[in-house]
Formats: sequence, structure tokens, C-alpha cells
Amino acid sequence: MSGPRVLIAGGGIGGLAAALTLHQLGVSFAVLESARELAPLGVGINLQPNAVRELGDLGIGAEALDRIGVPTREWALVGRNGHEIYSEPRGLLAGYRWPQYAVHRGRLQMLLAQTLRDRAGADAIRPGHRVTGYEKNADGSVTAVGRRADGSAWRERGTVLIGADGIHSAVRAQMHPGQPPIHWGGTIMWRGTTRAEPVRTGASFVGVGSARHRFVVYPISRADPATGLATVNWIAELTVDDAQGWQRSGWFRQVGVEEFAHHFADWSYEWLDVPDLLARAEVAYENPMIDRDPVPTWQDGPVLLIGDAAHPMYPTGSNGASQAIVDARVLGAAMVRHGVTRDALGAFDAELCGPLSELVLRNRGAGPFGLLDLVDERCGGEFDDIDDVVPEAERSAFVAGYKAAAGFAVERLNAAGPTIPPGARARSVGRT
Repeated sequence: MSGPRVLIAGGGIGGLAAALTLHQLGVSFAVLESARELAPLGVGINLQPNAVRELGDLGIGAEALDRIGVPTREWALVGRNGHEIYSEPRGLLAGYRWPQYAVHRGRLQMLLAQTLRDRAGADAIRPGHRVTGYEKNADGSVTAVGRRADGSAWRERGTVLIGADGIHSAVRAQMHPGQPPIHWGGTIMWRGTTRAEPVRTGASFVGVGSARHRFVVYPISRADPATGLATVNWIAELTVDDAQGWQRSGWFRQVGVEEFAHHFADWSYEWLDVPDLLARAEVAYENPMIDRDPVPTWQDGPVLLIGDAAHPMYPTGSNGASQAIVDARVLGAAMVRHGVTRDALGAFDAELCGPLSELVLRNRGAGPFGLLDLVDERCGGEFDDIDDVVPEAERSAFVAGYKAAAGFAVERLNAAGPTIPPGARARSVGRT
């Protein structure tokens, strides 16, 4: 092996952002992806301003993001009775130097993958190569082991291995063989998209209902000027008794709307008709809201976890994909300082493992949606004037506290310098 080389297990958003960062820093790498081919799977996700900043520093700016999503203008919570609980501007309207985007997850993955192939070559991503584990070598290097799509075994040696293989990570399972099983708190999510008129500002993220029974809606495309219709992403959520654990087959399955629409049969407002939105759905998926208990470290010598392999969290804060992108950039910054070394992995672990483990638990407590818990506790969800239930200052402080914990408080983010200085290279590759 001549020169440092990074092996990346997983070609999702975190793995591809890491690969693009390594290419920017002049580091050799290979993305080992289990799927036979990448496909634009999934539904809507949010990119917070801190992640949009990092994508911009990777040369993926507004022109590219506008093709796959829409800048978010507002974040709002509305009670089951239709009365507003809280709203605030988002992105540029909130004073950030960068917008917030709502995008289709699969389209973002395809954008990152195509950008990587354009820059690093078609063989930068190796589909059909599932990483099943690793071996630490006497010389300090690591060998990734796995199976091809045809079932045959493969082995590959690298300087370090980055486990970006998601919540069901094989790399994490070997690093922490005694970890508890996946944690499900009882919430079922049904997710899908419908061509419809976007609500409120036309680019609003809105959560309606209560802590245990809610509906989230936001557009992930711009409205067609001729029809006024956009691709609207929705999430229908219901919390049930979780004593028996998740009993369905599979963690993510396509379902018919009739399986769950009855839970929202009377959710009709002047500005939002949930039954109609569900009835006209283009596609619907069911999955449990899951995460994992935090682990004490994401490093095992020359092996490191990032993204959902490191800190799988409830999507209540809308920052899972954003954090995976930030992870990639923080790792790159560590390699600028320390080279492609265990020290770089250790610096990453020391900086992020503790705070993000706390964020995982914070999201388990409903994240910013925790405001709905407060309303339920104080008035059972029934109110005329929300200020009589949760004063405005308390509501604002609650949401601000979450943004600070998640790393996108506006003043701090706007004042921060770039995570990776322009033109920087990994220390072992060239001058920094």
C-alpha cells in the first residue's frame, strides 16, 4: 500500500460526504457500498444551515440544491385544535448566512454520488461490496472484509476504515459486540409524498397534533407555476404500547394508505386536509422511529464510526442527514491537523462523541417537538391562547436550546470560520 488510503463502508449521505471531503483533501479512498446500484430511495429530509454551509464548501451550492429541493422559510407547530403553538422563520429569513433546505433524500444521495464520480472517477464507488467486519493489522493498518452481491468474499487493506454503514452497521456491531438492540420507543411513522399545494408560506415545515399523535408536512420541490402544486412530503406519527417491541417484519416497508389513514380521518382544517393528502399519496412507507443507546467511543484503533453508524437518532430534530455531512467535514479537519492517522480519528471522537450522544438522548425526548409535550402536560392539548399555557419566552428558549445543542444556533454558526480552510490538504498528503 503506497500512501495513506481510507476505506469507507457505506455509500449513503455520510459516506459520500466523507469521500468528497477526502478527495478535496487529496486523500486516496474507496467507497464500499452494499447495494448493487445506488437508487434514489426514501422520502423527504431537511438540511440545516450548518450542513448547507459544508456542502457549499464542497462546491455543492444553491444552484445544485435548488434542483433537488426547496429552501425552507418557516418552522411551525400547531395544536390538534388548529391553534398555533409556535412558529419562526428559518434559513436566510432567520438571519443565517446559509439557507435551510427540504429535499428528497434519494435525490440528494444521487447528487453527491454523481458529483463524486465526476471528480474522482466512476470507480470511486464500488457497488455490491458489503462490509461485514474488519481486522486490525500488526502494522497499524486495517483490513475490511465483506461479501459481494454474488455472495463471494472480498478483503481490502487500508490505512483507516470509516464505518458509515447506517443504523444496522456491521462495523459498529464488531466494535461494540455487547451493544443493546435497536431501541424503539413505540412511535410508528408512515411517510410519503403527494402532489399538493404547500401550506402556509409555501415553504413551511409544520407539525400538527400532540406529542403522541401528530402529522408533519413540508414541500420538497418548488410549486409548479401553472398548477400551484409541489411534491409535499408528509409524516404521520402514532405512539403505541411498545412493551412487545417492534413486531412487524422489516424496518422499512411500503404500505397502502388504508392501513393507517383512519388514525387521521378527522384531521381537516381550512389550510390543511390530511385525509385528502393521504388519499392522493403517490407512495407510503411504514417504519418505526428508532435509535440506539449511545456507546462510549466511536473509535477502535484505525476504525471510526460516523453518521447513523455512530449516532443514530430519532428524526424529531430534522438533523440526522445534516449531522452526517458535518461529521464528514469535522473528520476532514482532523486529518488536516493530524494526517490520515489514528490521532485524527481520536480527535474526531473526542470532539463529537460526547455531545452527540447527549443529542441522541435529547431527540429521544422529542427534540424541538417536546413543546407539544409541554402543551399536553399543561392543558391536554386544548387551548385558545397559547401564551396562557406556555409563554412566548419559554417557547422560544425551548427551541433555541435545541438548535444550540444540534450545532446550528444562528449567532454561533454565522461567526464560525470554515470547518476546513480553503485549499487545505491532509497533513500526510501536502502542506496544510
